[in-house]
Amino acid sequence: MWWTTSSRSEQVTGAHRNRPGSPGVRHRHGDTAGTSPDLGGSSMKIGIIGAGNIGGNLTRRLTALGHDVSVANSRGPHTLAELAAETGATPVTAAEAARGAEVVVVTVPLKAVPDLPSGLFAEAAPGAAVIDTGNYYPKERDGRIAAIEAGLPESRWTEQHLGHPVVKAFNGTYAQDILERPLPAGHPERIAVPVAGDDEAAKETVRRLIDELGFDTVDAGGIDESWRQQPATPVYGLRAGAEAVAKALAEASRERPAAFTA
Repeated sequence: MWWTTSSRSEQVTGAHRNRPGSPGVRHRHGDTAGTSPDLGGSSMKIGIIGAGNIGGNLTRRLTALGHDVSVANSRGPHTLAELAAETGATPVTAAEAARGAEVVVVTVPLKAVPDLPSGLFAEAAPGAAVIDTGNYYPKERDGRIAAIEAGLPESRWTEQHLGHPVVKAFNGTYAQDILERPLPAGHPERIAVPVAGDDEAAKETVRRLIDELGFDTVDAGGIDESWRQQPATPVYGLRAGAEAVAKALAEASRERPAAFTA
């Protein structure tokens, strides 16, 4: 099974890089969690590839917000009947999940990324945003990936295998927080999620969607800077507001700790 999601990596998601108070820090005032003026309250077609902790909870929230969600896992649509009945999401194969989708969430173990179908995004909507929630766990799950060990950011490696630009988000967020911690914009305890990506339009789409889910965002820069939110960095697993998240990203060290090397 390629997409088993039992480790902490799938239970964590989110970080962003910028200086406190910079334009990259976004916290809207006057909105409520679950609404987004920028999205106009319109439904989007969203594909979710991976139905573990993160994928399952995003399926629950995004369907509740009125989005048209298709969800896939490694074992086939018939194994997703319970999640589909609970949420109204459409169970599909991985190859079908991106079809017509404006946003695709790839939330599978890193070692499974090369096994995803080729041409996965060929039938996605033009300009589709692809969210990568993944983390590299060489000792616990993924084994040694030489390019990452040599310093390639995890999401750049994923992007190269997918053949499509990605936006890194939700990789350091606790899965349960997606259900339990959304708050109205402007709330003093609203959590911020870092978002990194090279495609500014896709990154903006993802940031608006995260705002709709009830979280602030911080622009963490491009994918080459996304190492700042990888496992063992200060922002990884941090439950904090935008300023604290931005500070943690700025304090990250490029050196990979021994616990996260193979």
